[in-house]
Amino acid sequence: MNDHESAAALRKEAAEVFHRLAGGTAAAAPWEALEATAPALADTVAFGLAEVVGRPGLDLRTRQLVTVAVLAALGGCEGQLGFHIGGALRNGATAEEVAETLSQVALYAGVPRAINAVAVARSAVEKFQDR
Repeated sequence: MNDHESAAALRKEAAEVFHRLAGGTAAAAPWEALEATAPALADTVAFGLAEVVGRPGLDLRTRQLVTVAVLAALGGCEGQLGFHIGGALRNGATAEEVAETLSQVALYAGVPRAINAVAVARSAVEKFQDR
């Protein structure tokens, strides 16, 4: 397999994971929007979805709850946080589990970060329930 074929295979795997996270909510995969401006970042995002998020060691529900915790702890990632809360819900997590995840964030990363994340979670849960 040459580099072009392996890159296409990676993007295909990444697209499968992305669609499991996004459902029918996203117009295009994130690497498509990045390709023209930041092709190396586009490759990194596709690689991450295919080779890390798509790994069999944890189910996608658990991976998404971990991702929610990390993004909430980082702060300033509201767009990605909302997407991944939706991904958690689409892959079997409950709104209560998202809230419990954010409670853990409050303990280890700070109450202000958790409060900001709850606002994002509220919106993401409402969108998920309205579909």
